[in-house]
Amino acid sequence: MTTELHGHDDLTALDGLVSHTTVQGIPTLYAPASGNEITAGLFFRVGRADETLATAGITHLVEHLALHRLGLSDLHYNGATANAYTLFHVTGSAEEVVSYLNSVCAGLRDLPMDRLETEKEILRTEAAGRGGGPQHQMPLWRYGAQGYGLSSYSELGTWSLTPEQVRHWAGTRFTRDNAVLWITSDRVPDGLDLTLPAGTRFPAPAATSALPVTPAYIRGDDGQVVFTSVLRRSTAASVFADVLARALFQDLRQEGGYSYSADADYSPRDADFATLTAYADALPQKQGAVVGGFIDTLARLRVGRIEQSELDSVRAKLLKMYDTPDLGAATLPSYALSLLLGHRILSPEQHKAELHAVTLADLREVAREAWDAGLLQVPGRGVDWAGLTLAPQYSSAAVAGTRHQSLEDERVTLVIGTEGVTLLTPEGPVTVRYDACAAMTARPDGGRALTGHDGFSVTVEPTLYKGITPERIAALDAAVPAHAVVRMPPRAPDQVPQPRARARAATGPARSTWPWTVGLWLVGLLAACWGLLCAVVTADEAAATAPEWDAVIGVWIMEVPLALVTWKLYAARKRRRR
Repeated sequence: MTTELHGHDDLTALDGLVSHTTVQGIPTLYAPASGNEITAGLFFRVGRADETLATAGITHLVEHLALHRLGLSDLHYNGATANAYTLFHVTGSAEEVVSYLNSVCAGLRDLPMDRLETEKEILRTEAAGRGGGPQHQMPLWRYGAQGYGLSSYSELGTWSLTPEQVRHWAGTRFTRDNAVLWITSDRVPDGLDLTLPAGTRFPAPAATSALPVTPAYIRGDDGQVVFTSVLRRSTAASVFADVLARALFQDLRQEGGYSYSADADYSPRDADFATLTAYADALPQKQGAVVGGFIDTLARLRVGRIEQSELDSVRAKLLKMYDTPDLGAATLPSYALSLLLGHRILSPEQHKAELHAVTLADLREVAREAWDAGLLQVPGRGVDWAGLTLAPQYSSAAVAGTRHQSLEDERVTLVIGTEGVTLLTPEGPVTVRYDACAAMTARPDGGRALTGHDGFSVTVEPTLYKGITPERIAALDAAVPAHAVVRMPPRAPDQVPQPRARARAATGPARSTWPWTVGLWLVGLLAACWGLLCAVVTADEAAATAPEWDAVIGVWIMEVPLALVTWKLYAARKRRRR
């Protein structure tokens, strides 16, 4: 059975490889695979990038709730929530696959809201045990606290989402018009009941930007160098990612011996753009060499120093994927995702032709595009020398309002105004405006934490600043849009932050400094006397007709360690007084 899908004429390129139809309004792709079991996947065009920081986790919640009714089972199934899509997938017999898909759709139609708080707790537990990875902060710095940048944040919505919000999200985003189904079978199994509400196909979210200038860099953890960029989706760009991976491995591991892992990856972001990610690790003593070698590799590719043999090797590897048994079934997930996102769909012959057409000049252009939009994370050191600009560390402006001095650092002041809040620091201001507030967490004890769309955050803790009254907190709450407020549970008394000075007073008296004071006076007096002797000897020899400068140098050599010990004792005494 091959039925043309309305509005998706490019699927005809797959005729003979993949069949396509609709099942209860859901576009469906299918192709046979060897073996007794089949695999199916139900895509929805909704993911983390569609949420807000205040509702982050709502898509993941719907996924968990939809799967709950399946209970304990030996069936191989799961769900996954990505930036731009949610996927329910299963492997089993035709009957098991039908039962799973029917159960998922039934769950989406009628979510078990009695499980809501339990599933929220499960998601928070899952997040606590999930590592962020070396590139975890890159989306935040590139996109801010919205859209594709939300993958850098915790799922704040798991604290405050209501049943009504979750039901509305499921009813508007998990619809038949916002879905694509794929099945590794020569036909659509009988008995499917995929009844879902009608809706709208949502395009992938538009990208935001928190980087005023690229290429840019940020400072990250020791031992890790990460580079990301946004590229126009193309066959040449996907080839370049493999060329870059080979070049980094060759330059940093095989030739330099600086890194153990050096790799690159290309992943679609939406219909038109993809994310390029490159990574290399380093020992602390080799970090400078890895950063320099990493940048040199990117520069080498950018100026076109790519061997034809490198391109040929990567091309041959990519062409081998078309030798895969059950090719049609193997390509179903990527074709279904392209259909979901609205990306062009190429037949194997069309893709092969594009692979053969990629030239060294094409790769050079992609390398330049990658560098121009690049963001580099380096361990601790700056790389301005390479033509990169440090990503903004502070806001461009502060707000006016009431000023509240820090109880921990007299150089720091919190400003609460009618337009936003600003933390004034010696290095620069950090501002969150209310009209650009992505989320504000609110504690019953008065603690507030505001995060702006640009990713900057300001924490308001009444215990850490002078003069923050309940009335000031009430005015702050009234100014922040209600949809951005996330109500958090109460904190235990020992979890409410206290000024460091109070914490010291509670632990006992300050440490005695008199031994350091006595030592400072004794050594200082000796250094002063010896310094006077040095001055007298120097003056006498300078006036002599045949000065003995060796003697002058000798007495001054004795003065240097005395002066150094004096300074060390002074610094130690200051630390003891704190």
